[in-house]
This record gives sequence, structure tokens and C-alpha cells, in this order.
Amino acid sequence: MAMRGKPEAPGAVTPQRKIELFSGTYFAACMLGGVIACGPTHASVTPLDLVKCRRQVDPKIYTSNLSAWRTIYRAEGIRGVFFGWSPTFVGYSFQGLGKYGFYEVFKYYYGEKLFPNTPKTLVYLGASASAEFIADLALCPFEAIKVRMQTTLPPFAQNLREGWSTIVRTEGYAGLYKGLYPLWARQIPYTMVKFATFESAVAQIYAQLGKPKESYSTLQQTGVSFLGGYIAGIGCAVVSHPADVMVSKLNADRQKGESAGKAIGRIYGKIGFAGLWNGLPVRIFMIGTLTAFQWLIYDSFKVYLGMSSLPLVVDV
Repeated sequence: MAMRGKPEAPGAVTPQRKIELFSGTYFAACMLGGVIACGPTHASVTPLDLVKCRRQVDPKIYTSNLSAWRTIYRAEGIRGVFFGWSPTFVGYSFQGLGKYGFYEVFKYYYGEKLFPNTPKTLVYLGASASAEFIADLALCPFEAIKVRMQTTLPPFAQNLREGWSTIVRTEGYAGLYKGLYPLWARQIPYTMVKFATFESAVAQIYAQLGKPKESYSTLQQTGVSFLGGYIAGIGCAVVSHPADVMVSKLNADRQKGESAGKAIGRIYGKIGFAGLWNGLPVRIFMIGTLTAFQWLIYDSFKVYLGMSSLPLVVDV
């Protein structure tokens, strides 16, 4: 069934035909939108991620974020500041494809086919958790390479291809997935909390404005989504930060043949509870910005293709 919407404003750019809701083309477009929203945005904040990861692994390496960037730029130039951008771009492009695309798939099947009478919030949370589970399988190898590139000095590899071949040669393909469990522990609750917070924040914003969403223009609605996304990103950055620190630590310091549980216990014994919060301020800024812009990009993409602007979880 073709989707219906409000008449377009004068001068608006619209596609020649709209995409049928829940069709194969619809889900494919959602996957493409996820790639566009996640890959470039994550790559653009590589300088923040670089410093965050290094300070998580070694809190004494830099005195501040600004001093870190100055030090890196003086030694390596702009390439050093963006070191690790290639596994970041590829990994989060794949993650965005899985997160956005499979979220829409699971949301449809859970809400319309399997559990039609379930409260929508539970459907959204279940769909986002299921989608994130799959998306992280695609992200994990690239996250492992990125973290090792950024946290080992001198770097164990200079680019994605070299990093991939080095890990596979020395540790086998299992080496690319040794951070999978803490990655799930970080991303699945993160995504679920982010969605709930986003929905609540947007509802509160419209309540404060005093008019329903439909009474505002597309640009104004997108602005509300941007603000709601930033608020959600801040909350989720805090909730998921301990697991994010452990992902960095495991990829940089897990010994060959060591089980995940044993490695986590050993690392926690070294850093303690306080160490799980290293790098939190820069991650709050990074995730808040990412969440807001990913929502902005994805929502605009769907509107351009003639797809309704439906609630959706965005990536980190």
C-alpha cells in the first residue's frame, strides 16, 4: 500500500514515486539510510574517539583532550589526529546497515505479525535489541582493529588491511571477535535505553511547545528530533560507558587463550571501579553529537525517499 502524507511545501524536493511501506525496497532503503547515517558520522569524530580510547587504556598518557590533540598533531599531523578512521568508517557503516535495517524488520514482525497486541514500547525495545545483536556481529572485527590501532604505541598496524591481516595471521579469525561479549554488553542496553530516552525527550519537547507534532513543518520536526537525539545520546553514553572502557581494555590487553570472564576480572582488578569511567566527558560529547546528527541524517533521508518519519533507534 502506498504511503500517504501531507502536501509538500512549495519548493520542496520530492522523489518521483514513494516507497511502499514494509516492502523489500523499504527495508533495503532503511539499510542504506543506516549506512549513510552511521559510517560518515562516526568517521568524522575519529579525533574524539582516538583520544578517548587512549585515555581509557592509559589515563596518564595525556593531561587533557586538548593537550592530546596538540601532541598528536605536532608529531603526526592531521593523519595522526584521524588515525583509525578507515576501520571506523567501514565498521560503523556495516553496523548502521544492520541496526537501522533489522530494527525496521523486527519492529514490523514483532509488532504486526508475532505480537500484535503488545505495547509499542516493548516492541520497539525488543526490535532494537534484536537488531543490535546482529549489527554487532558485523561491527566487532572492525572495532577490534580500530581499538588496537589507536591504543598501541607504536601502532600495531597503520591501516585497516594491515590490521586485519596481522590479527588473522597471529590469532586467527577468533582474534577479531574477542571483544564481542563486552561489545554486546555496551551496545544492546545502550540502544534500548537510547530509544526510550529519545521517545520520552521528544514527547516532552512537544508538550512544552504546546502543539502536536503534525502542526510543525518538516524542518521544525527534524530540529526536535535532533535535540531529542542529543539528550538521548548523553544518557546512553553514561549508561554504557563502563562496558565501552572494557571493550577498549579487552582489545588492547586480553592475553592469547584467556577467556573473556578471566580477562575482565583481571582488568577490573587493575583499574577498579573508578577506572571504568575514564574518558567519560569526551564520550558524552561524542555520543551526544553522533546521536543527534545520525537522527537528522536518517530522518531526512527517509523523508526524501517518501517514507514516513517513524521512531527509530540510532547508532554508537
